[in-house]
Amino acid sequence: MLYILALLIGVIAGLRAMTAPAAVAWGAYLGWLPVAGTWASFMSHWAAVGIFTILAIVELVTDQLPSTPSRKVPQQFGARIVMGAFTGAVIGATGGATIGGLIAGAIGAVIGTLGGAEARGRLAASFGKDPPAAFIEDAVAIIGGLLIAAAVA
Repeated sequence: MLYILALLIGVIAGLRAMTAPAAVAWGAYLGWLPVAGTWASFMSHWAAVGIFTILAIVELVTDQLPSTPSRKVPQQFGARIVMGAFTGAVIGATGGATIGGLIAGAIGAVIGTLGGAEARGRLAASFGKDPPAAFIEDAVAIIGGLLIAAAVA
């Protein structure tokens, strides 16, 4: 189950790179993710929650800008894989499976990046414009990330 959750948080990172670590930090802070005594214990600190939450909010805003590059360009894609791997590793650390979680999170990020781009493109086409599709993707990422973090407990 832990590997599935790590894969799923990677999918969230593929949708919104900074939402995944924000959700994981909130989960650790609220006690949903038992990270105490692991390398990932810093994620439960209020500073980690604050930093990742601010970064997630900035990402949600900048995603709406027409100048924001595609999530599939190397820099964006790479960042999503790194964040998926990182957040998957944090989830894996709760059960002593850091490396397995890292790998699952990275795979999930690839799935989320490519699948999210396709789904958003189709949604935007059906709406005739991008913003409604982007807001739906935001909601899926935020709610999904928190549900995944809560499911680890």
